[in-house]
Amino acid sequence: MFEDLISLLFPESCYACDGAMARGEKYICTNCSIKLPYTDSHVHGATELNPFQRRFWGKVPVRFAFSYLHFMPKGRVQRLLHKLKYKGAQELGEHLGQRYGSLLFDHHYAAHFDLIVPVPLHKDKLRRRGYNQSECFARGLSGSMALPLQAHAIRRTIDTGTQTRKNRLDRWQNVEEVFQVSQGQMLHGKRILLVDDVMTTGATLEACAVALLAAGAQEVSVVAIAAA
Repeated sequence: MFEDLISLLFPESCYACDGAMARGEKYICTNCSIKLPYTDSHVHGATELNPFQRRFWGKVPVRFAFSYLHFMPKGRVQRLLHKLKYKGAQELGEHLGQRYGSLLFDHHYAAHFDLIVPVPLHKDKLRRRGYNQSECFARGLSGSMALPLQAHAIRRTIDTGTQTRKNRLDRWQNVEEVFQVSQGQMLHGKRILLVDDVMTTGATLEACAVALLAAGAQEVSVVAIAAA
């Protein structure tokens, strides 16, 4: 009863719209959940109907490419990502991972992966932020898909800085050869689901996938919270 009163007097705010949430809602209100721009890329799988799959054709062999949401500037998704990356909302990343992981599990994708690996942050950025937002999303995926998570399989050896204002060539040159596999024996022969927060050109995911395949991974698939 006391908790109900606290909830009534001080309702939690939705991470997507900042509005008050009703009792029983968690992190994202029902209205925003309905209106989020879902991609449904998992429905199309590794086919030409999946636009994220096509981004990697001719660049690096990726088994599956998924994004949970479409990124739209100044919209709900941007607000969610901002809070995840810069406002310490680690629980939001895990929540999104649980939601999307449940969808992937229901569509029988878990059987295609052996291990989940997040794209790493450079140690200096990790120290400043205190956490890796991609790892938060990966934890949620790991729990809902019943797959092991290896959070430190890859190291970022150079802090490449923000990718936001770079074109495709600059993005690729910015991340080429900056990722190093640190646990090659554990990855050898594994089918890896590589996790990032945002997919733009895909250059970061490409570079990580190349490093994983060179280290002996059997195949690599990629998934992001959102794709521009």
